[in-house]
Amino acid sequence: MRLSPILSAYIARQFAVAFGTVLLVILGIILLFDLIELIRRSAGRPEIGMGLVLVMAFLKLPQMLHTVLPFAVMIGAMICFWRLTRTHELVVARSAGISAWQFIAPLLGVAAAFGTLEITAFNPMAAAMYGRYERLQDELINARTTAFDLSEVGLWLREPHDDGEMVVHSQDVRQDGLQLFLKDPQIFIYDKPDHFYRRISAESSTLIEGVFEVKRAWIMEGGKPSTFVENIRIPTQLTLERIHDNFASPETLSFWQLPGFIRFFERAGFTANKHRLYLQSLLASPVLYCGMVLLAALFSLKPNNRSGGLTSRVAAGVATGFTVYFFSKVVYAFGLSSTLPQALAAWTPAVFAGLVGLGGLFHLEDG
Repeated sequence: MRLSPILSAYIARQFAVAFGTVLLVILGIILLFDLIELIRRSAGRPEIGMGLVLVMAFLKLPQMLHTVLPFAVMIGAMICFWRLTRTHELVVARSAGISAWQFIAPLLGVAAAFGTLEITAFNPMAAAMYGRYERLQDELINARTTAFDLSEVGLWLREPHDDGEMVVHSQDVRQDGLQLFLKDPQIFIYDKPDHFYRRISAESSTLIEGVFEVKRAWIMEGGKPSTFVENIRIPTQLTLERIHDNFASPETLSFWQLPGFIRFFERAGFTANKHRLYLQSLLASPVLYCGMVLLAALFSLKPNNRSGGLTSRVAAGVATGFTVYFFSKVVYAFGLSSTLPQALAAWTPAVFAGLVGLGGLFHLEDG
């Protein structure tokens, strides 16, 4: 028997309500713990008020949504199935000739649609908010003012320098061993905040430990003629390790920015394993959400609910959800270390959850 559109919409609405409720509860708990942690970290800093702490907690919240979505999908699907079973609606549907696969289909459609919407529309907003959160955290809590930006417009570095700061820009960068080569760098030196002092335009520059070695440079200062120097050494606290550590984390880049960032990053000679793995994990998200729906159905659907075992099934479902989570973290670590290819590490948890759910449902429904 073909599942009617009205019944499909009804089941999908039941799942959407349960999923939304669970997601709001989980996000509320996360927000509470983030507020407590930020208050603890900002203790002793009178310049960080409660309002700013609230802003930082809300800026971080959308990015946390991507982490908890698989749990929210699974718990929401389990609640939906239990509610329909308790009201005997699934019993009536089965007696009318509707199989479990037919009333699972609306939930799979909602999960896949939400996953697609999350990575294409919601993710850019979450990335922008998380980037703002990281900047506020570095400036206010970690007291770090050095800024790094590597994008398709080139490399930008900013470093406090005496009473002012130094800004370095290069359109073309390349890493060779422990040295960073900059082609046609532009170095702007400010002797006071927002007060330009000197500009250095060079043919090339090399970042070595604690110094920029600039070659064939023109030095320009206000009110003075430009001067040419063959070599000049500019002290800096920047190192290749610090630049590596402070490049934009993948969570601060939107789904649409990641491919271009990865291309530029690798063209510059850097490794982009972390960003490539994060992009693949975003692409695998809709499949993972569908797999969690199948796992929820495996532990929520039972031909005879009067036989008991509800507590054990709930415990087994929760344990399976955490198993998938820890399994994904272990495989993710293998992907970061290049032990596994990035695509395999990102897609394995989603495929694993889907295959386990499908196998269990085939056994219960058709076995």
